[in-house]
Amino acid sequence: MKADPAPADPPARPASLSEKMQRGDLMAVACPSREVLKHMTSRWGVLVLIALLPGTQRFSDLRRTVSGVSERMLAQTLQWLEGDGIVRRRAFKVVPPHVEYSLTPLGREAAERVQGLADWIEVNMPAITAHWEAAGARPEPEKSRPEDRLTA
Repeated sequence: MKADPAPADPPARPASLSEKMQRGDLMAVACPSREVLKHMTSRWGVLVLIALLPGTQRFSDLRRTVSGVSERMLAQTLQWLEGDGIVRRRAFKVVPPHVEYSLTPLGREAAERVQGLADWIEVNMPAITAHWEAAGARPEPEKSRPEDRLTA
């Protein structure tokens, strides 16, 4: 006796215009959420989000934590994330200048998700490395540039 085939899922209903406007359409070239995605998932964006998860940090602390980032790229990344409402910048009116960065509630939620991806990558690095070696395509490790070194 043959089992009845599982009923087919009903065809998906296309999203209405108002649903697309509320949620966005990341696959569409003109979707503004692509800018946020670019800022958060850039090389430095991911690392800054993870670095800020434990709590507030000063610029120089972030620079030490996120090894290899230039001062210019760190400043630009922080500006992008601040503009997106992901990072909060707090400047103190003292000499010398004192600026602190922390995650907003929105930023904390995003950082926790990005941390999950980073954890997955770290756990799966042996398999990824094996694939690199099998393909003969092992990438060169990043080299530190003089402008990326933090001066005391």
